[in-house]
Amino acid sequence: MSEGQSLRPGRLPILGLFLRWGARNRPVRDDGDDDQALLEDDPLSIPLESRGVASGSAQLPSIRIDGQPLTTAKNRRFGRLRGNSPCHFAIFVTMLVGLLLAVILPRQRPRPAPLVSDGLLPCGSSRYSIDNHTCYRVKFLCPVLDRKRTLRCGGDCYLPQRYSCENGRLVPSQNPDSPIKPPSEGADGASCAPTYLHLSDPPYENYFVSDCGSASQVVVTSPLHDSNLKITGPRLLPREKIAWPAGNSGLVAYFSPSSGVDGSLGIFLENTTGTNHTITPLVSGVTGVLSLNSSAVLDLAILGSIRTIRDFAEGPSTLPPKIQRAIETHQLPDGGIQLNRVWLDRTTEMFLTMHRVDKTSIPIENGRPRLAPGSYLFNAWHSYPHLDQLSATDVLNPTSHSLISQHQAEVDSLIFLSYKSKILAGAWRFLTYFGRDSLISLLLLRPVLSEGEGGAVEAILGAAIERIDPNDGSVCHEETIGDYASYLNGQRGIDSADPLCDYKMIDTDFFLLIAIDEYLTRSRIGQVRREAFLATAASVLPSSRGMKYADLCLATAEKIMKLTASFEDSPVKQNLIHLRKGQTVGQWRDSGNGLGGGRVPYDVNTALVPAALKAIASLSSSGLFPSHPDWSTIASRRSTFWEDNTLSFFQVNITADRAQDLVDGYISQTGFPGKIDIGSLDSPVMFHGLALDGEGGQPLVKVMNTDDCFRLFLLNSTDQVQLSAFLSQTAYNIIRPFPLGLSTPVGLVIANPAYGEATVKVEEFSQSAYHGAVVWSWQLAMMAAGLERQLERCEYEQLAFCADAALRGRVLEAYNHLWDLIDANSEHLSSEVWSWAYSDGDFRYMPLGALAPPDGQSPVESDIRQLWSLAFLAVKRSKSYGRS
Repeated sequence: MSEGQSLRPGRLPILGLFLRWGARNRPVRDDGDDDQALLEDDPLSIPLESRGVASGSAQLPSIRIDGQPLTTAKNRRFGRLRGNSPCHFAIFVTMLVGLLLAVILPRQRPRPAPLVSDGLLPCGSSRYSIDNHTCYRVKFLCPVLDRKRTLRCGGDCYLPQRYSCENGRLVPSQNPDSPIKPPSEGADGASCAPTYLHLSDPPYENYFVSDCGSASQVVVTSPLHDSNLKITGPRLLPREKIAWPAGNSGLVAYFSPSSGVDGSLGIFLENTTGTNHTITPLVSGVTGVLSLNSSAVLDLAILGSIRTIRDFAEGPSTLPPKIQRAIETHQLPDGGIQLNRVWLDRTTEMFLTMHRVDKTSIPIENGRPRLAPGSYLFNAWHSYPHLDQLSATDVLNPTSHSLISQHQAEVDSLIFLSYKSKILAGAWRFLTYFGRDSLISLLLLRPVLSEGEGGAVEAILGAAIERIDPNDGSVCHEETIGDYASYLNGQRGIDSADPLCDYKMIDTDFFLLIAIDEYLTRSRIGQVRREAFLATAASVLPSSRGMKYADLCLATAEKIMKLTASFEDSPVKQNLIHLRKGQTVGQWRDSGNGLGGGRVPYDVNTALVPAALKAIASLSSSGLFPSHPDWSTIASRRSTFWEDNTLSFFQVNITADRAQDLVDGYISQTGFPGKIDIGSLDSPVMFHGLALDGEGGQPLVKVMNTDDCFRLFLLNSTDQVQLSAFLSQTAYNIIRPFPLGLSTPVGLVIANPAYGEATVKVEEFSQSAYHGAVVWSWQLAMMAAGLERQLERCEYEQLAFCADAALRGRVLEAYNHLWDLIDANSEHLSSEVWSWAYSDGDFRYMPLGALAPPDGQSPVESDIRQLWSLAFLAVKRSKSYGRS
């Protein structure tokens, strides 16, 4: 046995029958570092807690699988859970194991002693191990089975895959995920190998770890020496944040220096003794050592939902009293502290414990723990059901497995976001289902994603279809689950933890049909899987439970056909697609000022609608919508009409002289410090504005932008004059430096308000605005992929722009200039969004979260990893279009 492996008691005869559920199985990978991330290994597999209930008399439940208590003879393999002295038998077996190991594995490296005491926590008058039990309501123990936490229901414990709890009684699940097997049967230890990742983006340090029983992200924020805390506020206060995909849940602890001097307190994670990594997985949790350089007070803790934490961090800074009042702070018998909270569902519990490594006590004064300088062991865990994670070989198709070694950090990030039931949008702020994000990611990543049953493509499509509103076909933008679902249901007077969906976005409907067509008609595997996939019965939302996927897809297609009919009959602005009434957002620029107050988005009307109509025509031709056999003709004709007749509504044309004046005014107004050769602007500036119907009655929001990428990537326009003009202006805007165009050394900014005149408030599109003059990774990817798609057409189509040497050369120049920017910023490409500062005569990278937001806008801390920002795993520079 190698040093990187741990003993598998479940593989040993007799011993496995008793000890399989209590053993930590953690064989590990030996991964190397790269220049984009710090990858962490665990060569020693050092546990931080002992195993088993140590002593005492906490309430011990009955455990049920398929209606049978686990304590019957039939299920005795799970271990004795009840009786007068449950620990005596465990101690006997542990001693027996120790003797056998001494004989069987004489060279096995001994495990070091626990860092603090014996690592056991109190539950009533008993003590328990975190990885073996969950202590409910301070006195009731439920066991961990095969690295899954069982939940309490009255006097029973149960696995939620098989049961639900109603009024304190177990009810068998109608749609069990899979048969529950005893942990000693058929387990593959390799599937439990933890994956570690450390990503640094000062002042944020991000640590990830996941295995078969947990997935956790730990974010430690410690102000830099030049951080202006008066400007950035609580976003840069010293804090530790832990986020879990399960339940979109997490906790955050804010620390303040005892001295009261802002910036004097620094916190960081230490490497665990004997290893070269900082955090270790627990069942549904994580453990590590936090170090403080000076005395501090744990001022504020939030335990529950990422949504609660996100709302607090991004303002307004208020917390629901019902949530905060439920947090309990306890002094543990060994001097440590424990914070715990029962969720609003009255079932799930979340815990945070801290112990000084030197074993001295942590005092609590006025309900707030006071921490001296030094090192603190923390354990954080919760009882919400763990999601079944996909492995690297599950997520990537067989031809792309080489990416696992070539781009390990990016693949590990993709794994952290990928689960059998859904692919998550980003870590930490969007650690759950977001329809638009996952569908755009599917379209960009499809060349490398796994297909077929259990693959990534069907996980993405299935998650979106599951969450369609069956009443009108709207596709869910963001799901609300876990503690926040209980909170919102309670606001409506409903006592329920049922998931909720946000349907205010107007673009997700179109993306779904485009993605379905890509898979079911353009993929060989998708064609084979179509009938079985569409026959799947929905199970997530109560409103659509039991409905077939085919019927839900039909509802969305019918909605789109209904919405788009009037413009074909009468092509006027009123018949374009508008934001929903009463909403200020509706597409990917979904911050409050992202569209500059516009109501009719450019991307939706000129690209998404015609692309979705083409998809409906294609799907209809393949027999998907038998109740509408004429759609293959109607949708195809309508798609071309929308494609040809919508661009003109958004067109902006500015003469060179007027453009120079506008840029000069922008520089004066904003104090832009860069060196700009305004005289180089010697030809008209043309672009398409962000939206129609702007604030103050403005007909068009004249903000130059990167949303041309949607039309380049999703459509192959056939109007030759229109296509040539579109490619020409797009190329110019990519090449020209900001604020003349979109180009900066840190990437293309997604919005340039320099030509806005009176149609826009320039400050709303600054470099500190979420959708302002900032860089979004996936927009770079889609723009690059879109330009390449149009250049490829010259190989098989007779297009006017292909025959125009000057124009084709300009498009090639833009393509290569864009890829030069992408290559120069490779270390940031997996991030959600970033900004810039100007110093020493040049632009330099700046985390968006380190900048103060514009007046009136909420502060935003961007995600270190975003699903659609991993698109460069599939989007690569083509050698065919490189510079000669």
